[in-house]
Amino acid sequence: MSGVWVFKNGVVRLVENPAAETTVDGSRQMRRKVLVYRPSNEVMASYAALERKLSGLGWERYYEDPHLLQFHKSSTIHLISLPKDFCKFKSIHMYDIVVKNRNMFEVRDM
Repeated sequence: MSGVWVFKNGVVRLVENPAAETTVDGSRQMRRKVLVYRPSNEVMASYAALERKLSGLGWERYYEDPHLLQFHKSSTIHLISLPKDFCKFKSIHMYDIVVKNRNMFEVRDM
């Protein structure tokens, strides 16, 4: 995990450092992050796959905001909010899932 954790306005987020990931010739190489479900070593390649895993862990889908996919676990105060478009699913969303589901998910460089 490369980057710097930034605390701003009461929110902690990871700011990735693309300059640290360069090739031998000096050009930048962007590493894509993927969310992996650890028990089966499965890469979450769609929201459908992610929703199946989260529901199996006790997360329930909220349908109140049409611009977000939201999940809530009734035994906690946690809420997972994701952009509706999977193309906008970034590493910050992945780490949010990892933190709220310890030992079940991890973020890997692809």
